[in-house]
Amino acid sequence: MSGSNKPALSGTTVSTAQLQWDEQGQPLATEFDDVYFSRHNGLEETRYVFLQHNDLDSRWRPLQNNADFVIAETGFGTGLNFLAAWQLWSQSAPSDARLHFISVEMYPLTKPDLQRALALWPELAPLAEPLLQQYPDLLHPGFHHLSFADGNVRLTLIIDEAVSGFQQLLQSQHPAWRAPIRSVDAWFLDGFAPAKNPAMWRDELFEIMQALSSPGTTAATFTAAGVVKRGLKHHGFALEKVKGFGHKREMLRARLAQPQELPRADDFDQHAHNSPHPVPWPVNKGLNGSVDSSIHSAGHALVIGAGIAGCLTAAALARRNWRVTIVERNTGAAMEGSGNPQGVVYAKLSHRSETLSDFNLQALLFAQRCYQPLWQQALITGQQCGVLQLAHGDKVADNQHRLWQHYQQQNSAQTLFQHLDPAQASAVSGVEQHFGGLFFPAAGWLSPASLCEHLLEHPNITLLTETAIEEITRDETRDSEQWQAMGRERQIIASADVVIGCGASELRQLQQTRFLPLKPIRGQVTYLQATDTSNLLNTVICGEGYLPPAFKGEHCLGATFDPRRLELALREEDHQHNLDSLAGQIPSLAGELCQSPVTGGRAALRCTTPDYLPLTGPVPIQEDYLSQYALLRKNARSSIAEAANNQTNLYVNVGFGSRGLAYAPLCAELLAAQISGEPLPVSQATATALHPGRFVIRDLIRGKV
Repeated sequence: MSGSNKPALSGTTVSTAQLQWDEQGQPLATEFDDVYFSRHNGLEETRYVFLQHNDLDSRWRPLQNNADFVIAETGFGTGLNFLAAWQLWSQSAPSDARLHFISVEMYPLTKPDLQRALALWPELAPLAEPLLQQYPDLLHPGFHHLSFADGNVRLTLIIDEAVSGFQQLLQSQHPAWRAPIRSVDAWFLDGFAPAKNPAMWRDELFEIMQALSSPGTTAATFTAAGVVKRGLKHHGFALEKVKGFGHKREMLRARLAQPQELPRADDFDQHAHNSPHPVPWPVNKGLNGSVDSSIHSAGHALVIGAGIAGCLTAAALARRNWRVTIVERNTGAAMEGSGNPQGVVYAKLSHRSETLSDFNLQALLFAQRCYQPLWQQALITGQQCGVLQLAHGDKVADNQHRLWQHYQQQNSAQTLFQHLDPAQASAVSGVEQHFGGLFFPAAGWLSPASLCEHLLEHPNITLLTETAIEEITRDETRDSEQWQAMGRERQIIASADVVIGCGASELRQLQQTRFLPLKPIRGQVTYLQATDTSNLLNTVICGEGYLPPAFKGEHCLGATFDPRRLELALREEDHQHNLDSLAGQIPSLAGELCQSPVTGGRAALRCTTPDYLPLTGPVPIQEDYLSQYALLRKNARSSIAEAANNQTNLYVNVGFGSRGLAYAPLCAELLAAQISGEPLPVSQATATALHPGRFVIRDLIRGKV
């Protein structure tokens, strides 16, 4: 049990739970002077209160294949409720059904405390171990999405105050569109007792519960306090008192009888005066004009482009039982922007809480969790050797120092990165360093081609190579209304229910997507023969460029950044630029390595966006946006109640720049959840920040269109 008595979190650090341990080794929350679970038998209490009184066993056994079930919980605490639910799920649910467990926690336990608490339950050890392995290295505010059991059990841990955390599951705060992407099926109302933590059990909690629920949604809680009974009843839940666990006289179970009633969008006048409500343009509107909260059955998806983004997107859908066809114009996967022999898992963090830096942190943590088993099991070519980001200038050094100061109050920060002086950096890297920096021990390098090859082994994925798509159209003459992809001779290459564009160059050619603000950036890498000294390098070095450890006797040194030239022929001046950057940042290697033969190189175009965030989500219908939101030209806070018109079942996942290995895993998971109608792995605010329609909205506000 856990919860909050403070307002919503801000910034980039949190306060972890302060615990005392009793004679039986059970934790007590110091701030709330309350226990996390029953001293009598915490596991049996969980099974009785939350599993039994939400009727989970009887609801899970008849689930259809490929079904989803969503549990929302107040207070993650020690994770006991999650593990008990996972254990029952594995015994009761169909093997290909998916459990989504969403838990909000204001004061998360540190990993050592979590490990100590879960050691009390030896029978849960097979599940507790993977939880501890994936538990966040840095407990920053916001969403932490963890995946277990081959993706069939997903935990979204939201570090935030309960109400504000759950509000991020809504598509919009506009009253007419205040609905979830996927409603909750069962609530675990845990949290410390109302008398100990009254701020969590306030009316707004029950209000957001009603907003996130649908008819038949159940709830169970250990308490029968009057504030809980009144809150549930007032917000549409039918209550039942039942015998409490152990010595407790009674507890509550409930079922939603009266869903929330949303006002119609037509009830709101459109005008250019200030509105208290946000414009609901990010809402995923269904064909009937309402919020599309239906569950999308797995069908056939067509992915354009077999680079990192395309293969990760295809794999995320394939894990959800979608049949996926990837169309690639080259002779194989990862032959354009994803074609370098060594790619680095790398992201720039900041001490400031800003959209880009917050996304960088969340994406990096998710990517490291994604690649770790692949590295450990040698399923891909690469090394989890760590990444050293050099403090190669005064400004960089100052930013790194501020970042370290900001995070060092959390002991867990050292698991994510360490702040090293030059001597420590030399010891970690294996070669002499003139600069210190930040060392990320869980990061490393991998071969993008090897990653794509591994992902393409999924039986639900088919790759079509040497196939160029010139046009996509909707076939609305049939009941299926599928997309058709056509080649140069207007022959049909493939038909699919959903199309996802993951190749930037192709998107600039298609009529539906050519307006998207994608900017190609040329980058060239240099191949150098390794030397005796450079073979001592045992971690990736990043500064203005990057240098991974030698692989097969060569280093891949890179990369240039040139938005002016788009030709792919190798340029000697770019090789020299890479060598000069190496000499300036790692002088100890420069003398020997820069004299080493240049054995080759590679140039490719990577694609970025004006705000350096990817484009992940549905494709906007540009002319409709310009018409629907014309009032934004007069006032960014205009009263507009319309949800946006997007292309039906057409999505993009592009614009990763040089951060594809770090950004693409989370973006692929986000897109697969959007397409499949699941709860999102990121907040509504983050999904909006990545939405492809954001630039049309910004251009309207700035009067550019």
